[in-house]
Parts: sequence; C-alpha cells; structure tokens
Amino acid sequence: MLRRCFVLLTCFSCLSLSLTTVSRAADAQKPNLIFIMADDLGYAELGCYGQTKIKTPHIDQLAADGMKFTQAYAGCMVCQPSRSVLMTGQHTGHTAVRANDLNQLLYEEDKTVAEVLKSAGYATGCFGKWGLGYAGTPGRPNQKGFDQFTGQLLQVHAHFYYPFWIWRNEEKVMLPENENNQRGTYIHDLIHEDAKDFIRKNKDQPFFAYLPYIIPHVELVVPEESERPYRGKFPKTEIKDPRPGYIGSEDGLTTFAGMVSRLDDHVGEIVILLEQLGIRDNTLLIFTSDNGGQGGNWKDMTDFFNGNAPLNGHKGTMYEGGLRVPFIASWPGKIAPGTTSDLQIGFWDVLPTFADAAGTKVPAGVDIDGISFLPTLLGKGKQKQHPYLYWEYTKGAIRSRALRMGDWKAVQNRMNRPVELYDLSQDIGETKDLASQHPDKVKELTRTMEQAHTAPRDFPQTLKPVGIKGYVK
Repeated sequence: MLRRCFVLLTCFSCLSLSLTTVSRAADAQKPNLIFIMADDLGYAELGCYGQTKIKTPHIDQLAADGMKFTQAYAGCMVCQPSRSVLMTGQHTGHTAVRANDLNQLLYEEDKTVAEVLKSAGYATGCFGKWGLGYAGTPGRPNQKGFDQFTGQLLQVHAHFYYPFWIWRNEEKVMLPENENNQRGTYIHDLIHEDAKDFIRKNKDQPFFAYLPYIIPHVELVVPEESERPYRGKFPKTEIKDPRPGYIGSEDGLTTFAGMVSRLDDHVGEIVILLEQLGIRDNTLLIFTSDNGGQGGNWKDMTDFFNGNAPLNGHKGTMYEGGLRVPFIASWPGKIAPGTTSDLQIGFWDVLPTFADAAGTKVPAGVDIDGISFLPTLLGKGKQKQHPYLYWEYTKGAIRSRALRMGDWKAVQNRMNRPVELYDLSQDIGETKDLASQHPDKVKELTRTMEQAHTAPRDFPQTLKPVGIKGYVK
C-alpha cells in the first residue's frame, strides 16, 4: 500500500513538474511588450523622419531595424485624452477622458491594455506621466492593471523635472534634494532607472512595460552633459515659460536639442539592456509621441527645428501637426528591417495589437474602436483597415473635432465654426481648404463625425487645487 502511494505521488509530482515546464515554455513564447512614448515630440524631430539638427542615432537605429509608420496618429492633440485612448482602445468619441481636465479620469469599468495583458499572465509596469487618475481615485495606475508604477499621477506635476516628490505605487517618495530650487534629482532619470529595474526583475516572464517618458515637454531643462554637444551650434535664444515657477533656458534651442538627445540615449539603454538579458528577439518595442510638437510660446523653437514639417499646426490643434506622430516598431526576426508602412493607424489600435501579439483577446463586453495591426508588423495575414479615424476634444461646452476618411480630412476647430476640408494626398500641409468645392464630401464627413461621437461622461467630483507645481509639503 505504501509503495503504491509512493508511486502515485511520484507520478503526480512528475505530472506537476511537466505541466509547470509546459506552462513556462508557453510563457516564454509570449513576447515582451514595451511601449515608449515621448511627450510633445514632433513628427520630424527624429533623424529617421527628416530631422537634421538634433541627433537621434538610437531611435533611428530602431527604425532601421524595424518598421516606420508614416501615417500614425496620436489619440488626441494633447496629452491627457491621448493617453486615455491608448489605454482603453477607444477613440475620443468614446473614451472616458476627452480633454486636459484634472476632473476627467478613468473609472473602474474602463478596461485598459494593462488589465487585458495582466489577465494573460503578463507582469505590468508604468514609468512616467500617467494623467488618468490621481491619489484616492479609481483611475490611478495600480487600480488599472499595473503591478508597478513610478511617476507623476497628474499631468501638471509632470511638467517639472526637479519636483519635491514622486509616486512609487501608492507611496509618495519625497525628494528633499530638489527643494529650495536645488537640482539634485532629474526626475526623468529616476523614472528611467526604475523602468530598467522592472525589465531586469521580469526578464524570465512575459512583461508589458509602458514608458510614458516626460521628455521633451516643458520645462526647458536638462543636465549639462546632454547640452554640451550642441553648445554654439544654434543661435543663442532665451526661451522662458510665462507661467511662474517654471524653469526656462537662456540657450533654449541647445537645451531642447539636449533633451531630445537624452531621450534618445535612454531608448538606446533600453535596447542594450534587452540584448544583455538575452530577450531582445522576444520583445516587441514601439516608440512614439503622445501628440505633435509644441506650439504656443514654443512655436518658434519647434519651427526652428522643423519639428512638425511638412505638417500644418502644432500640439493643441486638430491639424496634422497636432495629431500625426512618429511611430516605430521593432521586433528582431519578426518585423522585417528597414520597412516603411503608410497604413493609417491610431493609438486606439495598440490595445488589440498587443492583445493579438500576446495571444489573448479583448474581454467580451469591452467595446473598443481599435484594429490590430499585427498583420502589418509581421507581414502575414490580411490587414483590416479603418473606414475612418476620428478625434475630438470635449471640455464642457467646448468641442473641437476632426476626421480622416481615406485621403480626406475634415477639421472643425469649434462647433460654431465651419468645417474645413483637405485632400491629404495632394496637400499634406493642409494649406487649401476645399470645403466650398466639395460640399457633399463635407456633409458626408460631418455626418460621420456625428455618428462617431457619444455623450461624454459626467464627472461630478472636483479635484482640489494643490498649487501650480502640484507640491504638497
């Protein structure tokens, strides 16, 4: 009897070990997923998209090793709704957050790409600017599928590179070395180091690393070693933020170039780390920007670098310069090197693409607008395409909107203003409004914009002001 029990226990142990081995082998086949997103990086502020004054060799190499998209679009023309689109897979006619508004945030019912991947066995981490829920709300990252978070919850807090504190999960980590105008910890560097630690910690299991880095958004400041290569190469131009409490630069063009180069260096460090850990070939890495290059007080700076060329407009506009972004995907052995795609995609396509790559599905009952572009990345299968791409910015009574259908682009800067019409195949710079020549097309696109819009969520709660820098001491 004892011998029989021993044999049975041995068999069960072997079976358990076998199942564990099979499970680990299956996990090993799931690709790691990394999404690096710059903040306010213009369409042409990378060498691989035509930049000549700022050097970005590491990101350029990603494009050389993978696929560069020429018609990829952010979720919106400003940061907060763009991030909501990315997380939920819904365009701004449906997603919860549709404006830069501290009171707009994700609720429990809003399912994110992190939650989808976590349910598929992925470790999940977010490092950088969140903007979709502050402390005490259901929209904070640890409540939206992320195992680990380091960064700024509020987008306003993410304007500053030497803050007094940073969030690590639910803990506010104080940075006394940055108080009293000291510049002890450049916060982007701290966030970047935590991102690398997350990758090291999870190298033996599939992981999703979302890196919404804050560079090169205002403020204009970067450690000296990043500025040094550009000293004396550009006209010395003082660039200051008119708002109190923001750091400006006496050599603004040099500072901005240094910020972009620091971002590029850190993208290179992520790639090197993946190679050192032996997981580069099993990692799909995407690099992009949350919206177009900066306008407003920084328009002259962006124009000096031709940061949005040849597009019209800047961040904050529904023109191509506010919406079209650099978008690069690299996956050695899976994505053919040196390829370019003109497929029209938007941030809402990332969720289904990552789910597809992970071998999982979007849960039943979760409505998304996205379409997986994995067939395009792998060069296999039939690629579905969008009948249209839609954007809106809705804050109270204010709404701007735009729609692209094929090569036609409709722009309505306010609901009480006329709808403009452009043919992007002939006029990528949106210089010729054709609305008066094609009234039927205007009606068609306007009707589609109406159909794409649903009533925005009512956000009854009110966020108490915490000061311009978001510092609570």
